[in-house]
Amino acid sequence: MRRSLATFCAVALATLCAIAMPAGAPLAEPVRIDPVAAGWNAAALDALIDYVARQKSTGLVIIQDDKLIAEKLWPPAADARGFRAAFVHGTAADGATLEDVASQQKSFVAILAGIAVDKGLLDVSRPVTSYIGAGWSKATPQQEAAIAVRNLMEMNSGLKEDLSFDAAPDTKFFYNTPAYAVMKAVLEAAANLPLAEITQAWLARPAGMNDTAWRKRPALMADVGNPTGLVTTPGDIARMGQVVLNGGVTDVGVRVISKAQLDALFVRTKTNPSYGRLWWLNGGAETVGAGANARRRPGPLVAAAPADMVAAMGALDRRLFVVPSRKLVVVRTGQAAVDRDFDEQLWRLLVRAMPGS
Repeated sequence: MRRSLATFCAVALATLCAIAMPAGAPLAEPVRIDPVAAGWNAAALDALIDYVARQKSTGLVIIQDDKLIAEKLWPPAADARGFRAAFVHGTAADGATLEDVASQQKSFVAILAGIAVDKGLLDVSRPVTSYIGAGWSKATPQQEAAIAVRNLMEMNSGLKEDLSFDAAPDTKFFYNTPAYAVMKAVLEAAANLPLAEITQAWLARPAGMNDTAWRKRPALMADVGNPTGLVTTPGDIARMGQVVLNGGVTDVGVRVISKAQLDALFVRTKTNPSYGRLWWLNGGAETVGAGANARRRPGPLVAAAPADMVAAMGALDRRLFVVPSRKLVVVRTGQAAVDRDFDEQLWRLLVRAMPGS
């Protein structure tokens, strides 16, 4: 008997905080090295770190070729009451702020979906209704039945934020967080396990992401249509970045997702060349952003960044950048940056600091 979306959400919310986080996998930490010995420009790197610090950041991690180039942690500002109330869940053992990283969670869920495909539990080309039953949206039964799981991941389901019908699937990019949130129920139905257990068993423990867990969001975040936040640290985000950089393999040599399923997440969609499956992609000819009124604009996601960069991006400028051509992982956490063109400024400074610049 199929359970409704509401039932799955209720199960998830009841278990997310009740499941104790098991001990993680042994970590193969990146080698700490003098950046100059790795070819980095010391003055330019200092300028980059100073810039990020001034942008209300709580964390910065830069890893290149398995070498830790920079790792900086800053506490949230004393006057950041709203940020603390909405996003902060304490402090990790290493002093990092435990943050709900907003929409960065989408890219984590994409990895879980790929793992589910590898396990033979999920087929993203099948209708969403085949996993969680009919009635999960406000579309007609016929319209709803046409929406495949991948449409939720590609942000082209054709639904509005209230899950009512707007357009046929595959015809319009709309960054729809409530529609994405249905993916959590789909994963739970496919695996017949709570999302918290899936996350720990399939990704967090193998990758050594010991400070990552799902948490129920506070009431002031209730209107986003996605009631659970992924709480994590810059170090854990970087470990997931290393999995992506390594083609699906953790730093200790454990494969968590096949290369084929990982690559499938980074195929450009026809509705937005700068978006794959819950991952942002650089180097496209045009970009449709995440805002409710985002318009299609010519050019890549971040002009200053390498074309092969892929990104997990969340509100308040939470960033995970992975650049295969540079063997590079960059993480930034914190409050919203002061500069509206933060990504461009960050990458201009990164390019000046990196070897070969």
